[in-house]
Amino acid sequence: MARETAKYNTGSTFFTRDRSFYRQLFSIFIMVALQNLVAYSVNMIDNVMMGSYSQTALSGAATVNQIFFLVQQTAISVCDANIILASQYYGQGRMSPVRKITGVSLKLGLGCGLFFAAVCGLFPVPLLHFFTRDAAIIEQGQIYLQIILFTFPLFILTNVLMAALRCVGTVKISFYISVVSLIINTCINYVLIFGRFGFPEMGIRGAAVGTLTARIAELLIVLGYVRFRDRKLQLFSENFLSCGRQLTVDFLRVAAPVIMASLLWAVSVPLQTAILGHLPGPDASDAIAANSVATTFYQYLKVVVRAMASATAVVMGQTVGRGDLHRIRSDARTVSVLNLCVGIVLAVILFLLHGPLLSRYSLTPNAMRLADQIMIVMCFVMVGMAYQMPVCNGVLRGSGDTKFSLILNTVSVWAIVMPLSLLAAFVWQLPVPAVVLCIQSDQIFKGLPVFLRVRSGKWIKHLTRDET
Repeated sequence: MARETAKYNTGSTFFTRDRSFYRQLFSIFIMVALQNLVAYSVNMIDNVMMGSYSQTALSGAATVNQIFFLVQQTAISVCDANIILASQYYGQGRMSPVRKITGVSLKLGLGCGLFFAAVCGLFPVPLLHFFTRDAAIIEQGQIYLQIILFTFPLFILTNVLMAALRCVGTVKISFYISVVSLIINTCINYVLIFGRFGFPEMGIRGAAVGTLTARIAELLIVLGYVRFRDRKLQLFSENFLSCGRQLTVDFLRVAAPVIMASLLWAVSVPLQTAILGHLPGPDASDAIAANSVATTFYQYLKVVVRAMASATAVVMGQTVGRGDLHRIRSDARTVSVLNLCVGIVLAVILFLLHGPLLSRYSLTPNAMRLADQIMIVMCFVMVGMAYQMPVCNGVLRGSGDTKFSLILNTVSVWAIVMPLSLLAAFVWQLPVPAVVLCIQSDQIFKGLPVFLRVRSGKWIKHLTRDET
């Protein structure tokens, strides 16, 4: 497998002028952004309805969502590995390796989903106790988790299939699936959480049932589409689950640093939430609820950034696969500037809407005050995140540089952010918003090493083989 750094044509323009680049990038970006926004709304519906039902139920669901976050990041990393390698083969017009890579991704994703479900089923209380000491929150979280854990393998399999379709330019079906899922989840939540239309009032258990039903529907729809309607990927045209040893090794070589980087970062996020849950003094319970509400809206806008990263990875991977490298620097510069502009726009939107959005929650006065302050902090974090994430995960990883993000996440999170956050919370005992800023600081300072890596030009690598 060739891994030489590509040579550049020094005659490329500073920004890309090829309109086909923008058409392809934005066509994928818009549909993936819409799909991600609607898909994330499934979790947000739980959050909003639980917030209006009970703060304790909201905190219980938020605590479980810290565990689900690990599942989500695993799904994203498996999908990213699929896109990185499959896009290069698709750029060469070679479909059989694309299908076999999808088969490897599905098997790996299923194994990860079952592992997470088994751990949560065997050790629910210890896992929840790690994030909070509040017995009422743990009780609500356990009720939610015992149902939600069944969604883990379903969620990963669905996302792997949608990522495979994205590699070949099929993106609309993902949006339609997410819309159906949102409708199902919203309707069931409304009926079962509050006990409408003669159904029993199930509270947080009703929210879990709604989410599980939505996840089942998602997987069934995407399987039906791939089997009966798809004409590009044609996954079932061959035995895609049977792939050669060499292609499996190639995929795992790409996937390993991607998954490790994602999990090293993802593991730190629940740990950071646990810091808030164990703050000294009376603010711990309010801090969990406030952080859950504030970061919900931040995460809602963050899916737009993830969509740009995903679209960039597909476009870059196909370009590398075709060997069309004469303008790759200008493509990277163009995407970088676009990302910065997107981050500024999203930060302004978050700032303008944070008041009206918070008014929909039933929180204690202290929790509401903390949520307002945290959302202001997240406006600044948004700008840094919107630059570094798509450039690192889209430009660099999409072009075959899978190890840089592993090194970056390991050093930034575990050598800087975690020690800084622990000091801020338990030694310096800073206010909650300042602790949150320390927790999120990597989203800002990672921009510099990402910028320097792009300038170095050592990030384009061919990952395909002549024979598979």
